[in-house]
Amino acid sequence: MSVVKNVIFKFKPLRLVTLIVSSLALTGCEALTEPGGLFGDVLKVPLSGERISVLRHQRSLNPDAELSAMDILLPPPSANANWPQAGGYANHAMHHIEIGESINLAWSSDIGAGSDDELRLIGTPIIAAGRIYAMDASSNVSAFDTKTGKMFWRTSLTPDEEDDDHMSGGLAFEDGKVYVTTGFAEVIALNASSGTVIWRTTLPGPMRSAPTVRSGRVFAMTVDSRLYALNGATGDEIWNYIGIPEIASLLGGASPAVDNGVVVAPFPSGELIALKVENGRVLWTEALLSTRRINVVSTIAHIRGQPIIDRGQVFAISHGGMMVSIDLRSGRRIWSKEIGGLSNPWVAGDYIFLLTNDAEVVAISRKSGSIHWVQTLPQYENPQTKDNPIIWNGPILASDRLLLASSLGLVYSISPYDGRIMGSVEMPSGISVPPVIAGRSVYFLADNASLLAYR
Repeated sequence: MSVVKNVIFKFKPLRLVTLIVSSLALTGCEALTEPGGLFGDVLKVPLSGERISVLRHQRSLNPDAELSAMDILLPPPSANANWPQAGGYANHAMHHIEIGESINLAWSSDIGAGSDDELRLIGTPIIAAGRIYAMDASSNVSAFDTKTGKMFWRTSLTPDEEDDDHMSGGLAFEDGKVYVTTGFAEVIALNASSGTVIWRTTLPGPMRSAPTVRSGRVFAMTVDSRLYALNGATGDEIWNYIGIPEIASLLGGASPAVDNGVVVAPFPSGELIALKVENGRVLWTEALLSTRRINVVSTIAHIRGQPIIDRGQVFAISHGGMMVSIDLRSGRRIWSKEIGGLSNPWVAGDYIFLLTNDAEVVAISRKSGSIHWVQTLPQYENPQTKDNPIIWNGPILASDRLLLASSLGLVYSISPYDGRIMGSVEMPSGISVPPVIAGRSVYFLADNASLLAYR
């Protein structure tokens, strides 16, 4: 663990920063820098003349004319003390989170094994009661002090009889327990203070998504499209639901959303199923499938972004090219939009921010699905040859910034009001999971297993 004092993020004043990334070959000119920018140096381009973005004509979406000129009004940011499970809370609706105006890299700790050619980090860290918990690529769970990065404990969850590592699901916290889903087909409850195992439950298949916990129930989804509700105190099965199995799916998965006595489960088949929490009775079903399929990959309808339950509505997006708003109780589709994505949408006020399959950050109306603005991100390390695709994740909304991280190790800051790229910072390694926020601090888990705290 090391403590670092260099200023990395600066959040005031709001400025438009012209972002030049030479390694991506986005422009053919050099940039001059001066200190004091949003993410370090301000980039100044000395050449005169009109500057036309090379990304502008790559858009697959366009703002709706009636909304493009309207101002976006967001609720004020508020601080959250915890981030206890994937997506924040069980309903995955975190709204506008407060962080510091200028944040520094406070500490960096090593969580164990990072991503390599065979294994991937796919679970986000969680934060509760002054500790941050993370799982490495070899199914080791560790607990760290959020103030200093000091490690309290590390527990290996690989069964003795297993010779090979498996990619695991993720973590959730409730009532002094850390719940873990693993690639070894186990759901495990750990004592959050000591890391000791409280109970283990074996399910019929491995898991690639984090559990969701609400009011003493643990909801876990296996890769063969089964949803299990378990007793959080004992690990005993309460009920299960079997969805349509899918031959092909994408790495990772979304966790169920739970609120108002309903669990909304996303499946690799593109099914979205709402069930009663207490008994698993199906309330409604929906299929997030688009009729516009242009290649083999686009036929994978996997819902990998977390569904959101917010103020009586469900919002979900599939890789197969469909985003929907659904009434939670009746299952009535309120609106739908032919947009595909893998990352978690983010709801705040009357708006939803999301990242599409085409590396477009989009602001849409929560009420109608109409598009306010679109901002395109770099898709390839070499845009000319289209080599080495860049994988983006996010966005999360923090103090009037949308933060997105990439497999190149770049973190972008984008204005939620008009989509302007405001700046960037480079991390020590690529980032494959979204950042998390608690206590006005931002935490990143890099692919090299570095856990980074900014405050």
